[in-house]
Amino acid sequence: MRVGLVGAGGVAQRHARVLTGFEDVELLGVTDVAPQAAEALAGTYGGRAFGDVAELLAAGPDAVYVCVPPFAHGPAEEAVIAAGVPMFVEKPVAVDLETAERIAGLVERRGLRTGVGHHWRYLHVVEEARRLLADRPVRMVNGAWLDKVPPVAWWARRDRSGGPVVEQAAHVLDLVRLLAGEVTEVTAYGDGTPPPVDGADIDSVTAATLRFASGAVGTLAAACVLTWKHRAGLEILADGLALSLAEDGLTIRDADGERHLPADPDAARVAVDRAFVDAVRGAGDDVRVPYAEALRTQRLALAVAESARTGRPVALPTGPAARLTAAVADADAGVSVDA
Repeated sequence: MRVGLVGAGGVAQRHARVLTGFEDVELLGVTDVAPQAAEALAGTYGGRAFGDVAELLAAGPDAVYVCVPPFAHGPAEEAVIAAGVPMFVEKPVAVDLETAERIAGLVERRGLRTGVGHHWRYLHVVEEARRLLADRPVRMVNGAWLDKVPPVAWWARRDRSGGPVVEQAAHVLDLVRLLAGEVTEVTAYGDGTPPPVDGADIDSVTAATLRFASGAVGTLAAACVLTWKHRAGLEILADGLALSLAEDGLTIRDADGERHLPADPDAARVAVDRAFVDAVRGAGDDVRVPYAEALRTQRLALAVAESARTGRPVALPTGPAARLTAAVADADAGVSVDA
């Protein structure tokens, strides 16, 4: 299976390392707006550097990984979808909802095989948490991503990254949805003070409350005021059960006492790629976050960001996505997706 990469940054390098470790995968090549970055990645992992996405697609990849910053999503996905090539997209899938909705509509209309990089879903402790919660309704969820500003120039700009809730805490919100169900309303506040980084306009801290369709309640805290990654995960309360879940393990407390199950985040990063490769090859069907599922997490993250910006509650749809349905209908009617 020949894979092409769009983007040659740190996340793309990780995927290249994992994919080229599979005996049944070959890196066809990579394209990046910085040609030297594409050449360096190809020189390390094989394949060739392509001038642009069109040139990469013309080489006939069996699948394409889109690993670009949040603000750069859209054009690459549209080209890959038009070519009918299975597509893996790194999270967050966009910096805004309009782009994500448009891409989701095109994917659905084409019936394209997709995957999104929410690798936390492949942690074995997440499956254990789901098992423990199977017969106990979740009462409360408290999620947090308390971290630093990553060393990339675009991250501290709202129009480039979407802010910490969209760019970082999306992993936590994805598990919130998986374990506690859909959120119907959020109310959030940001501090209005950006971190001390040139050009920054994001909130340094954000606090949100969540209301779930099930009746459960929750919170989310996001911060980028530290110089280290302090905590990223969630606490879940059900009747007689408390779970503390993070990328490195699950702590369980119930009537039998407390116990801890370690987790391997590197194994999860391999598993998400292995599942996508197997699905494209027809050898498996364990893609846990296709694009349509990632869109639901994107809606939630952007709802939190919007509420923090306006100081007002934001409601989320509880039924089928009307905007996605509209996007598909417009495409079928020949309406331009850029309209």
